[in-house]
Amino acid sequence: MSEPAAGPAEIFDRRLVRLRRDRAAATVARVAPILDAAAERLLDRLDDVTRRFARALDLGGRGAVAPRLRARGIPFVVSADLSARMAGRAGELAVAADEEWLPFAPGSFDLIVACLSLHWVNDLPGALLQIRRALVPDGLFLAALPGLGTLQPLRVALAEAEAELRGGLAPRVSPFPELRDAAHLLQRAGFALPVADVEELTLRYRSAAALFADLRAAGETSAVRARDPRTPPRALFPLAAARLPAEADGSLAMPLPLVMLTGWAPHESQQKPARPGSAQVRLADALGAVERSAGEKAGRP
Repeated sequence: MSEPAAGPAEIFDRRLVRLRRDRAAATVARVAPILDAAAERLLDRLDDVTRRFARALDLGGRGAVAPRLRARGIPFVVSADLSARMAGRAGELAVAADEEWLPFAPGSFDLIVACLSLHWVNDLPGALLQIRRALVPDGLFLAALPGLGTLQPLRVALAEAEAELRGGLAPRVSPFPELRDAAHLLQRAGFALPVADVEELTLRYRSAAALFADLRAAGETSAVRARDPRTPPRALFPLAAARLPAEADGSLAMPLPLVMLTGWAPHESQQKPARPGSAQVRLADALGAVERSAGEKAGRP
């Protein structure tokens, strides 16, 4: 008898993610400027779309996305979050829902927006597949995820401090996707016309304490399963803070590269790549050049 196929690796403790988002529902307003900036940049992509949307899903937007969708004239907006308290921040229609087990019927929405929420999902390919199924044909999906290099100075400082205090490392900053991986995931989930690009944000803090406070306020402290369960040494965070590179004015600059994803649920009306060999015009004719056989040198009679 063959063994059952292994499921996706459980990198994150989803229960802990939910609990931290529950607590952060009362404090997330402190990081509203960051959430607003990410939402604005993501939703700017709607300005390049001619069609109008009637039924939208805000997936994990923490109160920054749903109001902007309504302001764009979308009459029906549902907000879903792993945390019921966080979902309620968006007002009106709110649902507690796990991104890995979406409770929506196929074709429920013509627009789904996931802004800064999918980076805590264990089965991201499966979540993207469910999102695509929840879209009507020719429905649009937009997402923003923290990309590779996010909080890199903090990651390095924590690693160096922990190695000095304990002689080893424990994961304290989540892994983030590369741009090419994100584009491949869209294709794998069956999205048409997939696009992935990066927009750079830089967060500036007066002190490391302010940075740590923002991470707690947003519910973004580590929920990696492989984290060290022991209480961190008292000197860990002060030592890491001392290792963070400061700007000339003493402030701390933290990179936040946003991987922006755009994909459409397939529909027969969408443009498709031409079949190999179907071109009706030779490239040489289009360029006004002389076509030569392989190995033939220019100027040879």
